[in-house]
Amino acid sequence: MTGSADLSQLLLPTTPKEVRECYLSLAERAVTADFGPLEEDVVVLDTETTGLSFSDCQLIEISAARMSGGEVMERFETFVDPGRPIPPEIERLTGIRSIDVAGAPAPRDAVAALASFVAGSPVLAHNATFDRTFVEAVPGGAAVSETWIDTLALSRIALPRLSTHRLADMAEAFGCASVTHRASDDVDALCGMWRILLLALSDLPAGLLALLADMHPEVTWPFRPLFSYLASTAADGGEQRPFSLRELRGELLRDAASDARSDAAELERVTGPSAEEVERAFAAGGTVSRMYERMERRPEQVAMAREVAEALSTGTHRAIEAGTGVGKSVAYLLPEVLYARRNHVSVGVATKTNALTDQLVSHELPSLAAALPGGLTFTSLKGYEHYPCLRRLDRAAREALPLGEVAHDGRSDNAVACDMLTAIAVTYAFACQSLEGDLDALGIRWRYVPRDMLTISPGECLRGRCPYFPGACFLHGARRRAGCSDVVVTNHSLLLRDVEAEGRILPPIRDWVVDEAHGFEAEARRQWAVEVSGSEARDVFERLGGTQTGALHAAMVDAMPREGSTLAIGLLTKSAASVARSTVAVADLFEAVHGLLAVARGDGGYDTLTLWLDDSVRKSEEWGAVRDAGASAADALDETVRALVEAAATLEAQAPQPAADLVEQARKLRDLLAGIRLICDGTDETYVYSAQLSRSRRRIASERLVAEKIDVGADLAERWLPEVRSVVFTSATIAVGEDFSHFDRAVGLARLPEGEHRDVRLDSSFDFDSHMSVVVASDLPAPNERGYLDALEDLLYDVHVAMGGSVLTLFTNRRDMERLYEALRPRLAAAGLDVACQERDSSPRRLRTRFMSEKTLSLMALRSFWEGFDATGDTLRCVVIPKLPFASPNDPLVRERDLREERAWWRYSLPEAVLSVKQAAGRLIRSSTDTGVLVLADSRVASKRYGSLFVKSLPSKSVSQLEAGNVGRFIKIWRASHE
Repeated sequence: MTGSADLSQLLLPTTPKEVRECYLSLAERAVTADFGPLEEDVVVLDTETTGLSFSDCQLIEISAARMSGGEVMERFETFVDPGRPIPPEIERLTGIRSIDVAGAPAPRDAVAALASFVAGSPVLAHNATFDRTFVEAVPGGAAVSETWIDTLALSRIALPRLSTHRLADMAEAFGCASVTHRASDDVDALCGMWRILLLALSDLPAGLLALLADMHPEVTWPFRPLFSYLASTAADGGEQRPFSLRELRGELLRDAASDARSDAAELERVTGPSAEEVERAFAAGGTVSRMYERMERRPEQVAMAREVAEALSTGTHRAIEAGTGVGKSVAYLLPEVLYARRNHVSVGVATKTNALTDQLVSHELPSLAAALPGGLTFTSLKGYEHYPCLRRLDRAAREALPLGEVAHDGRSDNAVACDMLTAIAVTYAFACQSLEGDLDALGIRWRYVPRDMLTISPGECLRGRCPYFPGACFLHGARRRAGCSDVVVTNHSLLLRDVEAEGRILPPIRDWVVDEAHGFEAEARRQWAVEVSGSEARDVFERLGGTQTGALHAAMVDAMPREGSTLAIGLLTKSAASVARSTVAVADLFEAVHGLLAVARGDGGYDTLTLWLDDSVRKSEEWGAVRDAGASAADALDETVRALVEAAATLEAQAPQPAADLVEQARKLRDLLAGIRLICDGTDETYVYSAQLSRSRRRIASERLVAEKIDVGADLAERWLPEVRSVVFTSATIAVGEDFSHFDRAVGLARLPEGEHRDVRLDSSFDFDSHMSVVVASDLPAPNERGYLDALEDLLYDVHVAMGGSVLTLFTNRRDMERLYEALRPRLAAAGLDVACQERDSSPRRLRTRFMSEKTLSLMALRSFWEGFDATGDTLRCVVIPKLPFASPNDPLVRERDLREERAWWRYSLPEAVLSVKQAAGRLIRSSTDTGVLVLADSRVASKRYGSLFVKSLPSKSVSQLEAGNVGRFIKIWRASHE
């Protein structure tokens, strides 16, 4: 077998040398490996289906192979007649046509033949849940096998340092049979991968294999026999070393470099790269050309890099709008890295989305490190909830599984427990082979694994009392490495939390790039909001419990056998009584909050509405009841916090973990107390206050009192910008036309002295005028006029038919979307087109996956699809915006601004809507070859004087105003000239 070159590319950056060598030798070692019964009489299986939906789709092909001794001994192949036409996109994907399955066995007959072939042997399948669900949905399918081994999950345990565990990628990298979208080819690939997976598992520490085999024996876990056999084989080979993750990580990290960076604020002088240096780096033969096989010089990219370099040299700030295709990340990374290395300081990059963070850490920064003489160092930093707590991991392997904390969705306790054991196993394997990293890429099924089974909050961290602190700990290790890195990559959320914590979370970084900066103000408002939530309060009280349950009970059990426990038990009993009183008082508060429905207007969603807590509400009898209940709850909570802190202080010396748990819950109750006092008082004018109410008493626990910052820019200008030297804010969408004033106010730049910041707008490197056409439907009724939805339905029908699918329609409210979906779905089906809808409780991720995989599928979606959704090529060819996305006039922030400022709508709501439309338009053109049509179906673009602002802000100047009846004809002509 060959393929080590491809395998090198799949290995995660910072993979230790010995782990890397072990992976690269797997294919060669697998040739002579022998795993006895694990390779005898196992069946490898794969299926093809008409789609991804378990409820709506059917089997169309089943392939299986029986293996013994690593060789295929027998095969099973059959098409399956699904009883319906195969969708065109599935025909293209698999090459299986409706004519191929005509006359094939019906699902029941095909599955019965499969059961006869398998004969109860263990079944291996990559993403076994998918194949098993489809097989067992057919009558008789449960008889195929009782043992299904998911090789996707197993590969994450066996090969945790791979960046992908797709069968196609692994098979190619390890030189196994190639994978297509045909079941038989996938079976061959998995047959080749099985021994490699077993060998990779056997490379894990023998003590770990024994631990995994023995943990939670009450669970019937398909992987247990594998670990048990491999552990026993390792034990037969000689003396087995007891497994200690702490010692193993100590050895792994023994040679880790430590070179703490300076604080730029403490240096007498810092220097940035010159314009000439930047020009040379982007010239032919320069640093950037060494990053890529083919590089074309983009003047806009060089101009941006020069602006960043000047900001660093002068200690000033920039707001840079750089259109799609400019290459923003390299434009800011290069000068920032040159500056960091020259001055021996760290620079920071904050992103909005994990996708961009991963792109920087997995692609741009490693490429730049390879191209720069001497390389560079970088670290990705996230919040506590992203890192495994190794002490908690050890506890999860020993203590009862938290089955009651997660949804089961009709699955058995054993099935959910298996997901939890797999999460434990993946995390252990990752910890054994990784210097650094987090949980986000481990493929853990978080719906069935409570995050706090493997993570902790800041208050729960034992720090110096933890055996893994500081070096072996992923989180504290990452923070130490960040202080020794040229570049620290984090997200908006953690940066803003650091601002709130006055710099106690991140290293002292004085030079920042805030990428995807259009979302920075909204994230700051979310991070700095104060919420009093009924459900969160209930969770804290449940975690605390009392003398019979929860953290208080656990602390009592821990304290009882200890000498001198009388005082601790007494204080814990007192705390339990106080918690019970607070529970009742907070419940009474939310009874009163629910009573605010009487003064709320009828607007809002189906289930919820938001009430602005203005002076008129605060003078009402209903608010009086909230105020009184809030005072009582505050008194009870104050008593409870003091009782918990006193009990924890008594426990701390002898029982640090129970004490830390109590302190963390006390902190949460202290935050709850502060929120109640802030919102009930309502005199801090930097906030806008609201209540989020449920129309149903059954959902009273979901109700919240909220205080949000009105002017985030003022806080940033006062609390953050004075603490840094330079900040480069950048995005493709921060200017309204040529005007940056809205953005500058939002992030605090407008409050700086003149000369301390500059706004720069750079056009896209793509030819938008040729590749994107904008159509304004000028004669539709306005959204608030009669006949609007009927006219919109006809327009959407014409657009979908003319485009032949691949249309994304972005709505501002669910009611209109669902009504139009129900009306259009049968009409489009009759035209041979399929459309999906972002239905209530549907998964946006699954919708994205389906939309990307089915080329002609169209989608009707809400806010989560307006930005951050990349679909290159023919998957997305048209975006329709039925209604301009103005904020609701009843939004509390909008109403508070209207109360305080003249022309607030023009200063805030209008530019925010313009930027949202720019974001939506950006979904269309994501590469230099993409083409598409943007349809603005809101006639106010043509009829209102502010409409021209939307058009002028778009990247394409190819704009046509048409009557709605002509839009379909225009699109057909456009397709003929662009396809």
